[in-house]
Amino acid sequence: MSLMRIALLQADPTVGDLAGNAARLLALVHQAAEAGASVAVSTELGITGYPPRDLLMSPEFVRAAFEKARSFDPAIPTLIGTPVPGQDDDIAPANGVLGVGEGLRGKVVALKQLLPTYDVFDEARYFRPGSRPGLVRGAGGLDLGITVCEDAWQAAGLTPMDYGVDPVAQLATFVRQDATLSATVNLSASPFHQSKVHDRVTVARTAAERLGMPFLLANQVGGNDDLVFDGSSVAAWPDGTVVLAPAWSEGVLTVDLNDPAACVWTPSAAADALHLGSNEVRMLGPGESPRSQNGAEDLADAVVTGLADYCRKSGLQRIVLGLSGGIDSAVAACVAAEALGPSAVHGLALPSRHSSQHSRDDARWTATSLGMRFSELHLDALHAPAEGLLDEVLRTGHAVAGENLQARLRALLVMGHANAEGAMAIATGNKSELAQGYCTLYGDMAGGYAPLGDLWKMDVYALAEVFNARAEAQGRPAPVNASTMTKPPSAELAPDQVDEDTLPPYPVLDRILRAHIEEGLDHDAIVARGEDATVVADVLARMGRNEHKRWQMPPAPRVSVRAFGQGWRMPLAGRHDWRD
Repeated sequence: MSLMRIALLQADPTVGDLAGNAARLLALVHQAAEAGASVAVSTELGITGYPPRDLLMSPEFVRAAFEKARSFDPAIPTLIGTPVPGQDDDIAPANGVLGVGEGLRGKVVALKQLLPTYDVFDEARYFRPGSRPGLVRGAGGLDLGITVCEDAWQAAGLTPMDYGVDPVAQLATFVRQDATLSATVNLSASPFHQSKVHDRVTVARTAAERLGMPFLLANQVGGNDDLVFDGSSVAAWPDGTVVLAPAWSEGVLTVDLNDPAACVWTPSAAADALHLGSNEVRMLGPGESPRSQNGAEDLADAVVTGLADYCRKSGLQRIVLGLSGGIDSAVAACVAAEALGPSAVHGLALPSRHSSQHSRDDARWTATSLGMRFSELHLDALHAPAEGLLDEVLRTGHAVAGENLQARLRALLVMGHANAEGAMAIATGNKSELAQGYCTLYGDMAGGYAPLGDLWKMDVYALAEVFNARAEAQGRPAPVNASTMTKPPSAELAPDQVDEDTLPPYPVLDRILRAHIEEGLDHDAIVARGEDATVVADVLARMGRNEHKRWQMPPAPRVSVRAFGQGWRMPLAGRHDWRD
């Protein structure tokens, strides 16, 4: 039996860097050729990176991307994702696939049919749809069906939109009439959330079974703005056997169509390549679940990837953050240290008259354990003069003004250091607090990126366990001190203050917020699950009152099925309590 090997190029592109992305893909194709692949397959819009967003509004950009893809000169035939210009500038481009290399002659071989327009996706804004699945003959001696990302999801019933057409079913009809295809490939940029690998495997298995042939999905890896991509490219066979590429790593999965056990992973040799996960290829038997043994490990890798790539692709090399001695800033420091290296992170402890000694000690412990730079600056040097200037309004106005003053003075110091050091300040808040507005505009919300912004409070505790375990496995002290893990959370902006003075206990709060935000349940449905009706009403009312803060939050890596930001579009000056 002749060898039939297809290489899936699990690339980490920088959006808009056409030359850089082409060079990155070319290097991966070279590695694929060395691994014995007959043909290589890029990710969706591999030449531009995904998502290009309003760059696609520029006909000049679309033409430049297409020409860069067409000039691609690979060692083996390659299918490359690119925008395809319309016949003139008044016609929207398509999300397409170009065949380049020996025998393919730079032809467009597929146009994406299903354009997702929900959650973080807005492809109907930019693209015109194709009308049928792609086909290519003689690509490295293989005849292949071609789909692009969402095209494969309708068959598995895992898209919230009913497009009225199923490209997998269309391909299946063709296969029944002309059974010459060796496999079907899918060029994908499928962003991560906690159940996404399971969904992606279901999509690949469904397509392989219905088509009666191997189905291969090349998925993007890395972070672009608020989206993170785990990679985890998939090859599935009709009997349900699945091969999974490593997550959180750039490289090439070379798939032997005749022997799943012979699939090989080759890590990218690029100097700046992402390599967070293992280099192990996972093979799943029919019906075997792809779930990882520890979901918190994936969450940790996701937020590290998001921050690391945001900095690398923005040319940022240093981070400054406030260290309070609390769980959020400790975990944010762990993320920053793993993303950029501890020597590139500066933690500032900014104690006020309300700060406890144990919080000061815990902040120092985290910085010392991680090996990052640490400074302690006493806030009273700014706090007392500011109180003097605002004496009358602080005495007669709302008490929260005095509390928020401290948070904003801390932001002044963090941003001052960031500017002086040529660094980026990061915000350390979590999704639970952001949902409740338990954060201060221009205070603890200040920063260029919020690595924990889509993590529930209880997820933050789980990540602390992950980073502690990683440190101890390397013979280093656990960076999140035991006292940080066990003490009652507190903003320490007033005497003896704890978060539960204002909020329900975090396990309760997170359950209510998950049900409302991620599952779309309203008050009565949440109460029917056993939650206290008054508590639920208070949580939902507080959430509605604080939409203005979420409009001003820094970008945060999306790791949940519904995150604030691109996929959360609530009115700002409106009524959230519209029920009678």
